[in-house]
Order: sequence, then structure tokens, then C-alpha cells
Amino acid sequence: MESPEKRKDLRVPLILRIEYPASASLARDVSENLSAGGLFIRSDRVLPPGERVPLQLSFPSLLDPFEIEVEVVWSREAGPAGPAGVAVRLPDGREADRDKLSELVSRWLSAEPAVRSYRVLVVEDNPHVVEMYEWALKKLRAPAGQVEIQVEYAPHGLAALSRVAQSPKIDLVLTDLFMPVMDGFTLIERLRSDPSLADLPILVVSGGGPRARERASQLGIDVFLYKPFQFTDILNTVRALLRIQG
Repeated sequence: MESPEKRKDLRVPLILRIEYPASASLARDVSENLSAGGLFIRSDRVLPPGERVPLQLSFPSLLDPFEIEVEVVWSREAGPAGPAGVAVRLPDGREADRDKLSELVSRWLSAEPAVRSYRVLVVEDNPHVVEMYEWALKKLRAPAGQVEIQVEYAPHGLAALSRVAQSPKIDLVLTDLFMPVMDGFTLIERLRSDPSLADLPILVVSGGGPRARERASQLGIDVFLYKPFQFTDILNTVRALLRIQG
């Protein structure tokens, strides 16, 4: 679904944590892309066009929390175009907020392309799902082949904790929530309780409902995607969390 407005600002695939200071819900949402004029938010929330919404944006090691006010422009239901969400823009007169978003876009675009190998730890007890992840993640490449993704697996949270404690380091954890031995909730809690792992991106892909998503958000995940998922959504999310350009 295309926006009814022409986009004047260059958008980048930068994932930021988004919280709603005026909402009683503790569940976070995340951005899908960002420009100096606004952003697209992955969200199940019902936000009508024209509504003004205060947001708090943050990302560990990249962006200290700051608040902006946005106006809802249009919404998208989950489907072939991607997950559900809303497009928001900065209302007129919010030049200070526009400057903050412009700085983020500039920092992303000016970063040197990574020339390295990333390690993704998939925590999943279903071998068929593991095979699908491996097939998808092996297709994640950057231009000119600067980036290679190494995929490792753990059948439950306890095995994942053991692997994360070893070298070489894991750059991203992709985990289910409902597994034997140690579930994903406990894994996330243990990872986030370790100060040395505070910046480790955690992507949850689960068939759990809104309560599972809210609980995982409270524990400190970066992104929650629902099963069944689209491979392009997994790839785009991993690319954004690892800050891989191209």
C-alpha cells in the first residue's frame, strides 16, 4: 500500500524502539523506516489519520531516549506489503524534532559499509522452521558482498545462553518464545540481566498473541514478529537491527 502523500524525504531502514508516554500499555513498537519528515511504525494499534501522538524514540548505543510528537497519516493492515503499521509525519512547526530525525538519517547514511561477518543465533526447537530460517538468512547479502551471515542454532534457551557466553560473539539472537527446557521469556530475561549484553539485538518470532508480545517487550526485546511470517520481513528486520546498509 502506497502513502497518499508524496515522500519528499529520503527514507532509511533504521529500526528504533518506540514507546507511547501517554499510553497505559507497556508494549513497545518499532520503526520500519525513517526520514527527516516522519517514519513508519510497525504496530497493531488503531491510530486514526490526523491524530497527534507523542512518541519516545530510543536505541541502545545509538540514540538516547527523546520525545517527539507526530501526526498519523495513513495505516496498513498486515499482508503481502508487510506487517501492520502506521505512517506518521512531523506536524508543521516541529523543526527541532525534524533536526533530530535528520541527524539520525545522516548518521546512518554516512556510516562506512561494514566489511565483516555477522553471527546470528537462531533459538528454535522445530527443525523445519530452523531450515526455513537458514534458507532465508543465507540470502542476506550487502552490495559487493561486503557482508556474510553465519547462522548458528540452539534448540532451547539454556543452549542459547551457553553459546552466547562463548566466542566468537553472537551479533543477533532470533528466538521463539515457547520451547522446552528453557523458554524464550526466561532466555530474554537472562540476556538482559547481563550488562555486557545490553546492546545485543533480540528479535522474537512467535505465534504468541498480544500478551506474549507485551511480556516480551517488557523484558527488553527489540522487535516482535508474528508467525506465520514472510521471509522478506525477516531479512529486512535482521538487516536493520544489524545496521547493514544496502
